[in-house]
Amino acid sequence: MRIYLDNCCYNRPFDEQAQLRVRLETVTKLAVQLLMATRAVEYAWSGVLDYEISFNPFPKRQTSIMWWKEGAAVYVETTDEIIRRGEEIEQLGVKPKDALHLASAEKANCDMFLTTDRGILKKVPVLGRMKVVNPIQFISEEYNANL
Repeated sequence: MRIYLDNCCYNRPFDEQAQLRVRLETVTKLAVQLLMATRAVEYAWSGVLDYEISFNPFPKRQTSIMWWKEGAAVYVETTDEIIRRGEEIEQLGVKPKDALHLASAEKANCDMFLTTDRGILKKVPVLGRMKVVNPIQFISEEYNANL
């Protein structure tokens, strides 16, 4: 199984943890990271992640997130093809950067796209054969179902 985590997933542990939903997403995202670190799942990285993470104003967070790039099974460059596909995905009501993340995950042949962004989850529950899920849903439904 190959997954793609968008930028909001990588940043979730750094968010304010007062809301239960945020805390649950953090715990399950950390469980996903364990699966990534132990190679229980493959994951993709992209030029879109590089670009977005480069604007993180907190150097420690930026370094912590960029560490994951090295273990990625596949790296997707931001090519004209990705940009064109992103523009198509934007037509579904998705923001431009989010559309580029989705296009990159699709190009990497990911089975799952993980996000904590409710807008993406509502607008694009599936893209081709790739499911778009929250980390909680991934751990509780998708990953466990494939064991």
